[in-house]
Amino acid sequence: MKIKSGFELREVCGEFVIVSHGIENIDFSKIISLNESAAYLWKSLVDKDFTVEDMTTLLTAEYEVTKDVAHADAERMANQWKEIGLVE
Repeated sequence: MKIKSGFELREVCGEFVIVSHGIENIDFSKIISLNESAAYLWKSLVDKDFTVEDMTTLLTAEYEVTKDVAHADAERMANQWKEIGLVE
């Protein structure tokens, strides 16, 4: 997977949100907000090819979480990002 170009992580009033650039990425019906761990993954993975395993490794290295929990969270996050069109 890879985060699609045209999307950028911003911190707005203490919240992490994804903003889009370019007419093909604009959908004003959704605001994409990320929690702290999702924002950490985004920052770590932008401009890189990655897998769910890569995401799992990043989560276990940064947070006190078991590999099983990290993998489940990473898989859920990757699926959400795919579903809303943030990754290709």
